[in-house]
Amino acid sequence: MTHVVLIGDSVFDNARYVPKGTEVQAQLRQRLGAVHRVSLLAQDGAVLANVPAQLRGIKGLPQAPNQLVVSCGGNNALRLVSAMQTPARTVLAAAELLTAWQAEFRREYLAMLDALRGQGTPFVVSTIYDGVPGLAPGLRGALSFFNDVIIREAVMRRVPVLDMRLVCSKPADYSSTSPIEPSAEGGRKIAAAIAEIALGHDPCTLRTVIYGGGVV
Repeated sequence: MTHVVLIGDSVFDNARYVPKGTEVQAQLRQRLGAVHRVSLLAQDGAVLANVPAQLRGIKGLPQAPNQLVVSCGGNNALRLVSAMQTPARTVLAAAELLTAWQAEFRREYLAMLDALRGQGTPFVVSTIYDGVPGLAPGLRGALSFFNDVIIREAVMRRVPVLDMRLVCSKPADYSSTSPIEPSAEGGRKIAAAIAEIALGHDPCTLRTVIYGGGVV
């Protein structure tokens, strides 16, 4: 039996933005079937620094997990949107600002990874999706700085990656209530990708595989 625990933010904790029964957790349970278990510890609005507290909640679960799936970091990037409106004298100066924010994001991301590794349970990390309807091209480009951190650090640790940019790639994948959250359709795709990992990825292989490209 597989027990998947969802960690992170509203990418997984999206119940308030979609019709009942179409949230990521519910759709993943349907996808995996009754023999498997899904637990939700992710919380809407969470940032990287909140993950250790979520991990402590594992002790209160009726059964130990054998797979953690983490989607977090998007709200850390969201906090910088106002700062990204700041004028810069040159393109190089703007790039240096982004690099400084990337370095801070890396520090917080590494602290989260340390907490995950300390848990001792195999885990999967997720990139930050960038297909949000109405997202300015410049902001979409800026997200690549943060996604670079996620993928680099995952590869260094031989951790599988769920690439949300490939999963939630269409406007219909985002909620009409709040466009930065997954819709029921987006939740279906996320659940399908997680199920593929949970049932098909052998953590003993110790290699990074990027998932999400085959979801339709």
